[in-house]
Amino acid sequence: MTISTTLDTSRTLGVLLAGGQGSRLYELTRNECKPALAFGDNRRIVDFTLAGAARSGIRNLIVGTQYCPETLNMHMRHRWQKTFDRISLRHGPTVTGTEAGYTGTAAVLAANLAEIDASGAEEVVVLAGDHVYDMDLAAMIRDHRATGADATVAVDAVPLREASAFGVMGTDADSRIRMFVEKPANPPHMPGDPSRALASMGIYVFNWRWLRPVLIADMADPRSGHDFGNDILPRAVADGHAFAHTRPVDAEGRAPYWRDVGTLDSFRQTWIDLRDGQARCRLPEHIAGRRDLDPGHDGFTGYALHAGGLSLTPPMSGGRRWTLLDETVVMPGARIEPGARLTRAIVAPGCTVPSDLTVGEDQAEDARWFRVTPGGTTLLTQAMLDRRDAARARPRQSAELTMGHI
Repeated sequence: MTISTTLDTSRTLGVLLAGGQGSRLYELTRNECKPALAFGDNRRIVDFTLAGAARSGIRNLIVGTQYCPETLNMHMRHRWQKTFDRISLRHGPTVTGTEAGYTGTAAVLAANLAEIDASGAEEVVVLAGDHVYDMDLAAMIRDHRATGADATVAVDAVPLREASAFGVMGTDADSRIRMFVEKPANPPHMPGDPSRALASMGIYVFNWRWLRPVLIADMADPRSGHDFGNDILPRAVADGHAFAHTRPVDAEGRAPYWRDVGTLDSFRQTWIDLRDGQARCRLPEHIAGRRDLDPGHDGFTGYALHAGGLSLTPPMSGGRRWTLLDETVVMPGARIEPGARLTRAIVAPGCTVPSDLTVGEDQAEDARWFRVTPGGTTLLTQAMLDRRDAARARPRQSAELTMGHI
């Protein structure tokens, strides 16, 4: 891994927000926090953030965990502990002494004031652990220092129709943030571009001297939700000391890849984008010698995933049928029996998909057994498959009993 050596980060601390459940991913995160979800070959979602932090020269991390942290903790220790000088895992209920744990994104830092103070940090880089993106954090830190900002926010231009899911801002010619609205119902568009809005990526650089007293005051405010977007950034904007950082574009005017994979539709499409090489995004390095996330050949028995998402495998000896996968994601530990036909599906870990299953051709039928999104993605879990099998078995059993009485 190439690490930035031109930026002094000795007084820079990374704080990774990794406690989210990801409720819009439904059954995928029922027993797993969103950052720890498998994503691609031998990777997890959080690896994209951690790889970017390591490449940018950030050497010390505080990781705020909360929901189902066991897999994430193990992954941090086994995969990333030797990459960073220090990783401090700070579990919300343990740190706060309450069952609720951290009560907002800003509360993660507020509850760990002593830990941050002890690090000697002058700058704190707040990182989201549940997005898939490619980010040069060193360039953002340089911008933060050059402007003299108290707060710098990484931004991306998103379609206006999608902007309600993000914090949206307006800036002046010098990138100073003049307006910030968290998840507005009617988001303002970018100047001169009515089709897009300037959205926060959930990545911030703060001067600790400024942020520390703001956090203390915020935690004492009973009206506050202790959220960076709703409660902390508006204070920095009002002070006139908040700036936006825009990532550089390539020769074709495209910014590096960034996706919030918080919905089943975006999770599936982002996986396919990266698998098929359609995204300008550096991938975290493979974990050599590890098999816990690697589906291997066992997970792909009977077919191969080809570019474009379409897989057709001819009948094998013994009369096994064609298998079709179109725009479909098969997560590690899942198995597809030859003959299945899946379109625009996510197959969850641990599934065994039977050879007679067809998904994606009859949405009403799919919705009887599986979770189908308005965008047309169908999620399959083993529990759903078992429920379908049990329901289909009952009519057969009834028919056999009836015949037995004839």
